[in-house]
Amino acid sequence: MPDPSDRLLDLGAAPVEVVPEDEAAGLVPLDPATRAALVERARAFVDDLARTDPRSPQFQRTLDDVARLGQRDVRAASQVSHRLLQRPSSRPGGAATDAQEQVADALAALRRTITDLDPGRADPRGPRRLLGLLPGAKQVTRPAEYHQDAQRQLDGIVRALATGQDALRRDNAAIEQEEAELRVVRSRLTRHAVLARALDAAVQEKVAELSLTDPEAADALAGAALFPVRRRHQDLQAQLAVSAQGHLALDLVRRTNAELIEGVDRAQTTTVAALRTAVVVAQALSRQQRVLDQVGALSSAVDVEALHRAVEEVLAAVDAVDTSGLQAAAQGGGRP
Repeated sequence: MPDPSDRLLDLGAAPVEVVPEDEAAGLVPLDPATRAALVERARAFVDDLARTDPRSPQFQRTLDDVARLGQRDVRAASQVSHRLLQRPSSRPGGAATDAQEQVADALAALRRTITDLDPGRADPRGPRRLLGLLPGAKQVTRPAEYHQDAQRQLDGIVRALATGQDALRRDNAAIEQEEAELRVVRSRLTRHAVLARALDAAVQEKVAELSLTDPEAADALAGAALFPVRRRHQDLQAQLAVSAQGHLALDLVRRTNAELIEGVDRAQTTTVAALRTAVVVAQALSRQQRVLDQVGALSSAVDVEALHRAVEEVLAAVDAVDTSGLQAAAQGGGRP
């Protein structure tokens, strides 16, 4: 007697490759009890199908139910994927108002400002040159004006960082909701895929069983049931793979947002504080330079050597006066 499995070669659909369920792409782990219940359900379904006349409308309606297995969850997963593609961070090039780009631009501006205001790079001409390096800064002629302008730029950067951080937090809250919904959908899709796989195995078992007693019925069951069951299993597997990719994409965006949020926290604490310190140092350098300029002006106005010569001249004059007095006294004492 020919091997019943030889009949499968004429069905136009190859058997599904045997792969451990836990290794299949996109599958969510199921507990053994759930798997066993799905296998029993598949066997009972195939037993009822085998007892139904293949030419009856009921037989076709049953196969139509197989073709629609998990259809509601497939649509739900597709909607999640569609919403994922509508996110600004998921579109090529992003959007101008994307929170990630807003925070990244603000952090880049902060970095440039830090570099420009580094006191170690100060020009001998003082902090006026530092302010001239700031993006969009105008020429400043007074240290007070320089300090105010630098503070305004810092305040603008801090506000942009805070606004972007709030947007990132809202974005992550929405992502977590999407992930929770997708996790539930993937769990249901996994049960549907395991059931479809169990249906495939149950149909093959029933075909092998019927081939021993009723080869014609075995051929009818195999020809009518195997192809739609396998096609549905493949569709569910494909949707699971797409859903798994969507879950990974959402997780990537969420982790990127979390890293940017932490970066903003660091920028708002340590980095901005250090930058404000740099501005204060630049202002102090300006004031110090003004003091040194005044000291230099005073030193040039009062020459120490000239003062020393003047003192010597005064002393010489005093000596001359004293000498004249002694001479006058001597002459007066010698008179008769």
